[in-house]
Amino acid sequence: MTTHPDATIGRYRSKSLWFDQVGDELIRRAGLARDVDCDVAIVGGGFTGLWTAYYLSVHAPQLRIVVLEAETVGFGASGRNGGWAGGGIAGSQRRYAQRHGWDAARRAVAESNAAVHEIGAVVSAEEIDCDFSRQGTLVAATSRPQADRLRSWFDDQRAQGMLGDGERLLGPGECTQFANVPSTQLGFYTPYCAGIQPVRLVRGLAHACERRGVTVFEGTAAVAIRQGGVETTRGLVRARYVVRATESYTTLLPGQKRRYLPLTSLMVATAPVSQRQWDEIGMAPGMTVKDKHHLFFYAQRTKDDRLVIGGRGAPYSLRAPMAESRETNDDVRDRLVRTIAANFPAAATAPVTHHWGGTLAVPRDWCMSVSIDHRTGLASAGGYSGHGVVATNIAGRTLADLVLGRDTPLVTMPWVNHRSRSWEPEPIRYLASQAIVGITGSADGYEDRHERTARRTSLIKPFLPPG
Repeated sequence: MTTHPDATIGRYRSKSLWFDQVGDELIRRAGLARDVDCDVAIVGGGFTGLWTAYYLSVHAPQLRIVVLEAETVGFGASGRNGGWAGGGIAGSQRRYAQRHGWDAARRAVAESNAAVHEIGAVVSAEEIDCDFSRQGTLVAATSRPQADRLRSWFDDQRAQGMLGDGERLLGPGECTQFANVPSTQLGFYTPYCAGIQPVRLVRGLAHACERRGVTVFEGTAAVAIRQGGVETTRGLVRARYVVRATESYTTLLPGQKRRYLPLTSLMVATAPVSQRQWDEIGMAPGMTVKDKHHLFFYAQRTKDDRLVIGGRGAPYSLRAPMAESRETNDDVRDRLVRTIAANFPAAATAPVTHHWGGTLAVPRDWCMSVSIDHRTGLASAGGYSGHGVVATNIAGRTLADLVLGRDTPLVTMPWVNHRSRSWEPEPIRYLASQAIVGITGSADGYEDRHERTARRTSLIKPFLPPG
């Protein structure tokens, strides 16, 4: 039975505010119609896959590049995130330093910060209309325990030489130049973040790839990824190199279930807020704000004056962690609405128009990886743990350099050929995810009530990144 295009568009529009805003542009590209041969086959039409295709086409325009997407471009986390293109590595600085030294960790942080500018440069060069606005991020500590964590983190970053130009600690009064978050005791500002409309970015990137000769097939799901090609639901794609760029959906592939812990992050968006209300909140369009709760919120003001805010804490499903039914949750929605009232009270009366979720991929050590085996021609990238908008750009550039054998600084980064061990089998993985959410949530409640640091988070230390 063939699905009517209007029904498909309606399903995609329901996935996030960002998808809803692009509307009729969501008509799906043609799927694979026959077996094909190419030089590089890329499985996954999200940011990782498309950045890889883009940079391959820039450096080697003669290559035949095919991107295979099971649904539509940006369907996964690329189209459902918080709209942050923010610096900071997708991984543990301490873990990378343990294996490669602190100099490698410093280079990794600097590359992550520089990637924000790189994304903006491509947006400008390819004329992608995605509301890219580099206003930076304010981290607001709204309790004494949060302030203690922020100060300790800042001191550690400074001691290790990790801070970039313009990054600084702020007193409560200084924070108001970026946002008026009540009860702020301490703040941190970084200029290395831009607000974006992620669906417009990922779909604009797909168009840029196509202009450079890349072929993108939608509605074409991979069944098996192996040396020499990809078996799909619609035929075989033969290729010298095969890139797996499937992030959390990797766990649905044969033999990959325990590679990542798929965690869902949930979002809400308000109706457009009046200028008077925004004057009270004090945020410019594209400005991003987060706090230092263990289950932190992350928010941005969109170009059309909505407040979009997200947070962790969605329950993990033992039987079907990737099920579409997990993409909304009333309890988390209500918590996010309360978060708006507490931190952006001027927007408390704005109705919530959208609620959605996306699944992020968490490796066992919370560190991303970019890998290649030239003998088999198999390559992959993923495990961004919620930092994917910027990390995918780095991964795409790195994969292109690895495939082409380019000797660049990117191929020496600590995430190249990094190996994380598998997660424990169920139900241990399920219990770990429940413990992470439950204990961090209860710790936040304790700290908010008592203004004292909760020690219970030490119970889940074995499941969290070092440092």
